[in-house]
Amino acid sequence: MAVALGSVVAPVKRTISINDLSGKIVAIDAYNTLYQFLSIIRQPDGTPLMDANGNVTSHLSGIFYRTQNLIAAGVKPIFVFDGLPHRLKSKTIAARMSHRQAAYESWQKAKENGDLEEARTKAMASSRVNKSIVESGKELMKLMGIQIVQAPGEGEAQASRMVSEGFAYSVASQDYDVFLFGANVVTRNLTISGRRKLPGKNVFVNVQPELVLLDELLSSLQISRKKLVWMGMLMGTDFNEGINKVGPKTALKIVKNVETLEDLVAYVKTKYSVDMSDFANEVQEIFLKPETVQIDFQKLQNAMDDSKPDVDGIVKFMCDLHGFSRERIEKFAESISKASSSNAQKGINNWM
Repeated sequence: MAVALGSVVAPVKRTISINDLSGKIVAIDAYNTLYQFLSIIRQPDGTPLMDANGNVTSHLSGIFYRTQNLIAAGVKPIFVFDGLPHRLKSKTIAARMSHRQAAYESWQKAKENGDLEEARTKAMASSRVNKSIVESGKELMKLMGIQIVQAPGEGEAQASRMVSEGFAYSVASQDYDVFLFGANVVTRNLTISGRRKLPGKNVFVNVQPELVLLDELLSSLQISRKKLVWMGMLMGTDFNEGINKVGPKTALKIVKNVETLEDLVAYVKTKYSVDMSDFANEVQEIFLKPETVQIDFQKLQNAMDDSKPDVDGIVKFMCDLHGFSRERIEKFAESISKASSSNAQKGINNWM
């Protein structure tokens, strides 16, 4: 489960525009973004976009058109992919698979009953990122000249390190876990901004990009990052189950009244009859000292400067292989090529 920090993050969020990130490198949480594309880019009855061979293409549409918007605005995206999941994440993965299977079955029933609203809602919840989605997504990114970083573990942790070490400006993700991993600057709604329909309601809202600074969040809560991790542990993370009925306000109150992890474990055992001793230290280490790799940033920067979109390759991949409109793809592929060349020249000028 993603850490439920929404209510405590809300006061420090600020609305921005994509243009505010012009010239900046943004490390995008790839799996989180692919899942968003698969969820929202669907037909009225919830069926994802597919090519003539039945291959899902919703994510390809999202990658191509949404990332094109970023590049056109001068943003320099890098997609960071997850590696092997930590063993403590196995329960969360199993629960997600069960939830998505149940949502899939509910989707099929809703379609049979002609309830399109319910069908689309359940279809979104049934979305899953599989090996085929990842591989085809990476292939398109490479054709677009977008750099990819493969994390050894959690992509959010690797992206957060890229920001904390000064190479990237922000991490782009919808999950609040990135703050626990130490992301100094986080952008939300970057790839899903625009007019969106609220699930289960006939209401549309305008979703805008948001910026959150970790220092401002911690200052507003008057706690350290370590205690923010403790809050996450109390509410539940991908690596441990939370304490029943402990939300952000209660978790914040608890962590403010303890000084060590041992104190926290003792308090929870006494107050809630829950023993956290078997996992508390390990979960804390996952967030404070996550498994990441040292990246040769100069090499990555050079690759970004030298890479160019393969317009012919994009058209062949998107149109000939996956059935997208040739006219639209050619138009936007040329736009990506021009924007990339312009951004590269600006980058060179900045170094001179």
